[in-house]
Order: sequence, then structure tokens, then C-alpha cells
Amino acid sequence: MVAVMGVSLILLMGVAAVGSGIAAYAKAAVAADAAALAAAPVTFRPFGAIGTPEQEAARFAAANGSLLTDCRCPVDRSWSRRTVEVRVIRTVSVPGIGAIAVSASSRATFDPSKLLEP
Repeated sequence: MVAVMGVSLILLMGVAAVGSGIAAYAKAAVAADAAALAAAPVTFRPFGAIGTPEQEAARFAAANGSLLTDCRCPVDRSWSRRTVEVRVIRTVSVPGIGAIAVSASSRATFDPSKLLEP
């Protein structure tokens, strides 16, 4: 009986760890999406942004509980379409395992010529 309870407890902790990891990845994906969407238009013009595209991406990642680790967001003042790519990391504490880090990436495309359409 004690062995069955011990195995059940271990299995329950494993399920909780997997669930925590999945939830952390989902939150990291949201943070990456927000960071990419915030950075893309700033590559063309600040549009009220506080700083550079990378600073905007970092600000939105942090607002969603993540840390920006990579931002391919070059400033381009031309009217051509551009795509930015970001990667974020989020750390979550899993009972019985400790802290784990999950990362997610996202892309966003911005076409400045669409600003001229009615």
C-alpha cells in the first residue's frame, strides 16, 4: 500500500511538472508574439515607442513575464515590407524539480506601404 502511494505521488509530481512546463511555454509564446508585434512597426518609425525596436521588444517581453534573448529587428526606413524575429525565455519553478527555462520565438511582418491605404 505504501509503495502504491509512493508511486502515485511520483506520477502526480510528474504530471504537475509537465503541466507547469506546458503552461510556461504557452506564456512564453504569448510574450514572444507581443514582443515581435511591438518591434515590427518601430523598425520603420517610432510610432510613439520609447526606444529602438529591440527595446520595445524587451519591454513587451518583460511585461509578459519573459526575458528577450534575441531580436533580429534591424531599422529600415524604406517603404519595403520587413519581418522581425524575436526569441524569449521564461523561467518557471516546478515543485520537485526546481527551476526550468522554456523559450519561444515569434515573427511579425510589417508593411509600411499599408499606412498609405485608405
